[in-house]
Amino acid sequence: MEQQVRVSLLGSNLDSLNFQETITKIEAMIEQGMPAQHVSINAGKINLMRKDPSLRSIVNRAALITADGQSIVWAAKYLGCPVPERVTGIDLFRELVKLAAEKGWRPYYLGATAEVVEAVVKHDQQLYPDLNIAGFHHGYFSEVESLDVAKEIARTQPDLLFIAFSSPQKEIWLDTFSEVLQVPFAMGVGGSFDIVAGKTKRAPLWMQRAGLEWFYRFAQEPVRMFDRYIIGNLRFLQYVWGEKRRNA
Repeated sequence: MEQQVRVSLLGSNLDSLNFQETITKIEAMIEQGMPAQHVSINAGKINLMRKDPSLRSIVNRAALITADGQSIVWAAKYLGCPVPERVTGIDLFRELVKLAAEKGWRPYYLGATAEVVEAVVKHDQQLYPDLNIAGFHHGYFSEVESLDVAKEIARTQPDLLFIAFSSPQKEIWLDTFSEVLQVPFAMGVGGSFDIVAGKTKRAPLWMQRAGLEWFYRFAQEPVRMFDRYIIGNLRFLQYVWGEKRRNA
């Protein structure tokens, strides 16, 4: 396996990998069998990390950190540490499910409502009849129940764990229970379950390519998403400009 190139961007580590290189890295992780966490970085994650040193520590020691948002790719280029392309969480999730069916990997699905996660499992079983699903569980359990959920996941011995929690909950939960889970590859997939289940829609392809998925999401729920996407993006730009001035 080729050595990955890890750079630093706005206080976050970041692996400079394209999509196929990321897949190759994940295949090696699964073959190795040691617990590993993947984290996707976007503008919102950078903003959270700037306010929360403990989250920043969790992210920066993850085995694999990729650029989910186009804003990260643009910022990296502007600051002189370019990454080759976005590696979007949902595209990675879908490709790994496909590979799991081909290679005999056993995925576990965790998160969202019971109705949604069941719909995702049904969808993937129909799409890939050879897919051997280790198990699934909704995301509406208490902190007290977390250890039991982690132990149940470990009992099924999955090769991959897809966790549909929001940030920073997913990063913290995976880090907290990594030793219990013992999953070779675990990744947060955010709202991907909702998209696969048909509860929400993904932006058209032209908007994805233009880096406007955030705007499509904002347009669906402008009031709820105003702080995250408008205030948050402005805050992110301030961080980028401030970093550029410091390095000038």
